[in-house]
Amino acid sequence: MTETTVGIGGGAESTDMVLNIGPQHPSTHGVLRLKLVLDGERIQHAEPVIGYMHRGAEKLFEARDYRQIVMLANRHDWLSAFSNELGVVMAVERMLGMEVPERAVWTRTLLAELNRVLNHLMFLGSYPLELGGITPVFHAFREREELQAVMEEVSGGRMHYMFNRVGGLKEDLPLGWLGRVRHAVASVRSRMDVYDRLVLGNEIFRARTRGVGVLPAEAVHAYGVSGPIARASGVDFDLRRDEPYLAYGELRDTLKVVTRTEGDCLARFECLLEQTHNALDLADACLDRMDGLAPGPINQRLPKVLKAPEGHTYAWTENPLGINGYYLVSKGEKTPYRLKLRSASYNNIQALAVLLPGTLVADMVAILGSLFFVVGDIDK
Repeated sequence: MTETTVGIGGGAESTDMVLNIGPQHPSTHGVLRLKLVLDGERIQHAEPVIGYMHRGAEKLFEARDYRQIVMLANRHDWLSAFSNELGVVMAVERMLGMEVPERAVWTRTLLAELNRVLNHLMFLGSYPLELGGITPVFHAFREREELQAVMEEVSGGRMHYMFNRVGGLKEDLPLGWLGRVRHAVASVRSRMDVYDRLVLGNEIFRARTRGVGVLPAEAVHAYGVSGPIARASGVDFDLRRDEPYLAYGELRDTLKVVTRTEGDCLARFECLLEQTHNALDLADACLDRMDGLAPGPINQRLPKVLKAPEGHTYAWTENPLGINGYYLVSKGEKTPYRLKLRSASYNNIQALAVLLPGTLVADMVAILGSLFFVVGDIDK
């Protein structure tokens, strides 16, 4: 009898497999590539490969004047356009030493919270979709549509509002608009329990997310992770409370910073959901205050050519996905000498390098979706 040894590809048992997720993949919210090294079904090493959507926004800022840069800042996180605009106009106003009218301050706060709800609703609907639950996304788009209608009425835009201006807002509010906002907020709030019952009450969803993708607080600090992802790991930090801007200093009694200690996928979803409830409460508080405001201007009159004095400043805001910052350097010209953008998703996504190793490929989509990122916000 003759013994035959059959080759199996040069010792495949001891060879790790490299798997590319993306750059086109249903769960990546855009063109993101994950380079995974696998040992069987378990991830040994993970490297996020970014830059496929890079538009060079920071370089383009240097060739646009202070009115035009609002349009560029608007677009990197396309789900948080109003909040993106806010940071850049606040930086320029700080350089100019400009006081914004009170009505503009409260209207900006209201619109920022409505934008926060719009952002969060997208992830509250799309995250269960990535785990196999199709129903929540239909609810999310219905609620978004109610808020989109009032945002579109006041600004003219559905995603890129372009409503902020240096010194205030583009124009005054339409007649009766505050009443329509109040109705939209109440309507959305009345149906928010769908996510508590339909998603959090679903035992399959909880099984797929509880204890999966635990991000320790040390990694949050090491990578500069912020927003609901950081707070789900017990890092109790929110700029709206800790360094108040706009009208948040007067909303301390309504503002609730939502935290969890587990740091897993379920905790991140719970933080996002509870934060959405609180954003609706903040919107109501803004409406109550605006009802009592005396008539007045909503913006400052600006010179035809706007120049910021020589110097530098840093303005940061608590965007829906985390901390968004603009470092502005001026040489006294009508364009910024340098405008550095610190986007939330860029830092948050780097944590995948420590989150994914040791987990199963089957859990990769659950972890990836729970980081609530926008690819344009990563690549800028």
